[in-house]
Amino acid sequence: MILYFSGTGNSKALAHELARHTGDEVYDITDSFIASGNRVVWVFPIYSWGLPSPVAGAIRRLKFSAELYGAPHFMAATCGDDAGLADRQWRNLIEARGWKACGAYTVEMPNTYTMMKGFDVDSPEVVRHKLDAFPQRAADIAASILAGDSRADITRGRFAWIKSRIIYPWFMRYATSSKPYHATAACIACGKCARECPSQTITMESDRPKWNGRRCVMCERCYHNCPVHAIAYGKATDGKGQYTYAAFCHKQQ
Repeated sequence: MILYFSGTGNSKALAHELARHTGDEVYDITDSFIASGNRVVWVFPIYSWGLPSPVAGAIRRLKFSAELYGAPHFMAATCGDDAGLADRQWRNLIEARGWKACGAYTVEMPNTYTMMKGFDVDSPEVVRHKLDAFPQRAADIAASILAGDSRADITRGRFAWIKSRIIYPWFMRYATSSKPYHATAACIACGKCARECPSQTITMESDRPKWNGRRCVMCERCYHNCPVHAIAYGKATDGKGQYTYAAFCHKQQ
């Protein structure tokens, strides 16, 4: 069984590519599903060198049947550059539930974070380079999962401890507010942002999207999927690009 969370489609693509090799069923953790299979593979993007809150919450919350209780768990995470110590956070959460944490892997995929100064999507050339390497990397990870490998094959990057132990907690506490989100005058009130929001943070009010409270998980699905690029995060996103896995692949066809 492959459980995934995805904002812009990178992790969803990885989940389905792994399933193509392993034969496992694929489920979005924000949907309802019935657990089955002989292993659990957690697929998700790295957020500020740690786990997205929906993934950490799912690990703490989900209940598995006796069939899966002793099954091996694997992590396959997408990241723009590096993952810090995110695998150790995942492993600690898995083992706290009494589950068996096995192999952990990262896959370099196109950058999507745009909500702070200095962060933007990759150039088309960099995106193509990363996506060209993606199928083989996914195949290698799938082979390791099928072999029951327990190693950590992670791109940690420099200053991993600082990134995951200091920056990540700060990010989750202070940089995940939905308050700066707003729709610009270009908004056409299509409602796509509200329909696709995985945390149901967005509602349409008077034909304009409204972001409610602190439920936002910073997946940026609303920003990157807006068909007219009408969603902004304060001034941090001014002049920045959009990316989704599906849209980029469609342009290349």
